Amino acid sequence: MKTAINILVIEDDEDINRLLCNIISKNGYTAKSAYSGTEAVIYLEQQKWDLILLDLMLPGLSGEEILRKVTEESDVPVLIISAKLETQTKIAALRAGADDYITKPFDIEEVSARIDACLRRYRRVAELPSANQICHKDLVLDTDAKLASVNGKELKLTALEYQILFLLMASPKKVFTKANLYESVWQEEFYGDDNTINVHMSNIRNKLAKANSQEEYIETIWGLGYRLKT
Repeated sequence: MKTAINILVIEDDEDINRLLCNIISKNGYTAKSAYSGTEAVIYLEQQKWDLILLDLMLPGLSGEEILRKVTEESDVPVLIISAKLETQTKIAALRAGADDYITKPFDIEEVSARIDACLRRYRRVAELPSANQICHKDLVLDTDAKLASVNGKELKLTALEYQILFLLMASPKKVFTKANLYESVWQEEFYGDDNTINVHMSNIRNKLAKANSQEEYIETIWGLGYRLKT
């Protein structure tokens, strides 16, 4: 029996919320509506979700507060759908752990495709080949539990961050271009938008630096890309 995919839609505009739920249903998934940040918290505590569609401008708790709560307490993917167009807002959301960002007004087919793509990425993380552990210096990936740790202390990584780190550690001598990383992890053609890769790579480096400020794990090969630092 096929397991249901449950998606929480946090959007205060009733028409947009209904439209997003219709898109989700047509994709074969189950949608649940929340119309405020406060209502969303209730649903987040009631069950586990496979994906969250999140507006940033909400009554009650803001979208930014909801995103912070989700990323601190779980690894559920979050797709931001917002009228906020500023690049810095998008970058801040990605830095805070959002997996994708779509601006309003949106194209229905694009939203549908991005929902499918986001779920595929997380499914692939769950199905990554198991080699028990991959080690580099004091950094360890447990490929059974899909966890990363430095000196035995767990790193709180998003699924995308884990997948990027897995690629680098699985081929420690390879230089990965931004196109390599994007097309391997996002499974979409790379059109030269550096922001997404830059933000996720920066997040990974910051988390590693907090875990061990005396060590450098990833190096930038200027003009080429990234690889593990020996």
